[in-house]
Amino acid sequence: MKKISGIIVDPVARHQFPGTLVIDQGRIVEILSDPGARGPFILPGLIDAHIHIESSMLTPAAFGAKAVCHGTVAVVADPHEIANVLGIAGIDFMIESGKQVPLKFYFGAPSCVPATGFENSGATLDARRVEALLTRDDIFFLAEIMNFPGVINQDPEVMAKLAAAAKLGKRVDGHAPGLRGESLVAYAQAGISTDHESGTLAECYEKLALGMQIMLRQGSSARDFEVLHPLITSHFGQCMLCSDDLKPADLVRGHINLLVKQGLSLGHDLFDLLQCACVNPVRHYGLKVGLLQKGDPADFIMVDDLARMEVSGTWIGGEMVSDKGQPLFEVAQPKPINHFNAPLLMVEQLRVQARGSQIKVIEVTDGQIVTGCGFHSVPPGSTVVEADPAVDLLKILVQNRYTSAPPALGFVRGFGLKRGAMASSIAHDSHNLIVIGSNDQDLARAVNLLGENGGGICFVCGAEERMMALPVAGLMGLGSCEEMARDYSVIEQRVKENGSRLHTPFMTMAFLALPVIPSLKITDLGLFDGERFALTDLFV
Repeated sequence: MKKISGIIVDPVARHQFPGTLVIDQGRIVEILSDPGARGPFILPGLIDAHIHIESSMLTPAAFGAKAVCHGTVAVVADPHEIANVLGIAGIDFMIESGKQVPLKFYFGAPSCVPATGFENSGATLDARRVEALLTRDDIFFLAEIMNFPGVINQDPEVMAKLAAAAKLGKRVDGHAPGLRGESLVAYAQAGISTDHESGTLAECYEKLALGMQIMLRQGSSARDFEVLHPLITSHFGQCMLCSDDLKPADLVRGHINLLVKQGLSLGHDLFDLLQCACVNPVRHYGLKVGLLQKGDPADFIMVDDLARMEVSGTWIGGEMVSDKGQPLFEVAQPKPINHFNAPLLMVEQLRVQARGSQIKVIEVTDGQIVTGCGFHSVPPGSTVVEADPAVDLLKILVQNRYTSAPPALGFVRGFGLKRGAMASSIAHDSHNLIVIGSNDQDLARAVNLLGENGGGICFVCGAEERMMALPVAGLMGLGSCEEMARDYSVIEQRVKENGSRLHTPFMTMAFLALPVIPSLKITDLGLFDGERFALTDLFV
């Protein structure tokens, strides 16, 4: 029997009072009023309602060791990054890693492996395999349906996955950037209950009216909270908080606690924020996570100052799991698993023969994963089209990492890189190799450096080679959050010192290979027009 006293912040009754929690066998068995209680505020543990753990470049166990220090007690996670590399074996790896730590992981069955038929991935999860996953007790929902044209056009495979989730009574997550009108109605009526890709309040209102839950996202690459935060007050019963993708340095600084802090600074009511950060995810997904009610699992956090939202202690299942920013458990290093067969790339393979007077260019905006489609005039008489850093025209390529194939070539504007090449084996969602650079020599060397290390991120500029290996599926490393943040930040800083003006250049680059996000992207098969949902030629 344990007794914990403080100012209890009840998110269900929406009031706070001095009291004492009585805990036995991991549950709250009594909540006592205690007028003499002082000390910290006791709040329900925080929940990230949508995240891809792999994007932190940490194994679930290493992620959990840091997240609990920020007051996160549970995450709703889509393992489709590793599933695109390794299939069900990758999902099983994530689940087993998560079991090593007290953080509560709720993994879903990836619905889009691969995301579209316009790319090559390392695995395929068809409707039969997805249904088999959904029957498992350790799979809790059908993860984001990114193929919204497949829903609208009633693609048989997509509809079979939706039918399986409905039959088994499991929630379905959405992914519908910019979807409006009749198409959105068809999407929502297919049983899809959430969306984390809305970019405007008007878009959110339309989705909310159809009964969808809106996730307010603040990740390392996509940052929508500043635009969408008014919903915390107007629609607190239909909103959740999420990060989607977090680089390790950002996780070092904080997690969902930072969104609560930001919401308070913007004038939102604490209980509206806790409704979004705690209550709604538990109720929507049926999570076995406590909300400071009698009989609940004893999952809660202690905060000395609500305005600062710095977590002094986290409790999960009645056990203290972090104290003053340090986890109270050890993390074992896993045995890496991978799928990497990229061929050696030759400089000659990177030449783009001029076939017209204009090329299409991927236009990047900092802080957004939606891209534009621009154009660049080919100088008259040119036989090849080259990168031109002076006008911020860089070459981009995607190389199939699972089998021998020629690279797909294109051009991108918005990175600002003046020298060298940056490369990564994190390229959503099929995770082929993606590289952006100022010259062909550095581009080719960067690709080959990834191959020599089984994946990772790197920066190459002549004789300078900076590499961070990611031996777990080419997506995750073996270090702690602090170690990975340090190594990642060194490489990211070199990219910025060589001209890039983006806040998160590697994370922004990773999304340029995701064809389900408008408007112009590139996969290992070539440029992709997200508006027409079809491959498109580089030349106009």
